Amino acid sequence: MQKITTFLMFEGKAEEAMSFYMSLFPDSEIKSITRYAEGEAGAAGSVQHAVFSLGGQEFMCIDSPAKHGFTFTPAMSLYVTCETLSEIDALFLKLSEGGQALMPLDAYPFSKKFGWVNDRFGVSWQLTLADA
Repeated sequence: MQKITTFLMFEGKAEEAMSFYMSLFPDSEIKSITRYAEGEAGAAGSVQHAVFSLGGQEFMCIDSPAKHGFTFTPAMSLYVTCETLSEIDALFLKLSEGGQALMPLDAYPFSKKFGWVNDRFGVSWQLTLADA
């Protein structure tokens, strides 16, 4: 069976983003990390390749040595179902710091509490409260 893993490409912020995300979700860890050495394509010490997990879900990320004319887009987002009001409120607050709220945290016809935010790294998150 094939394995599908979300891959996030940053430009010099991969480790900062991983650490931030891991601080928000329990059961999170860096599983492996390889760094660029002096003389390699990327900035020495930056993330050449990393595997990490958030709440048990595995992700990969890199610091791209190439500058691109693109970044993340809200058309692809990470969807989080929160169990409690305090959890969704805290995640929305922390993820929106330095970022941008695309849909304010509120009640919508499809969810009793939902919010959509681009975080300070440009990654898009949709947060919803689980049905009780």
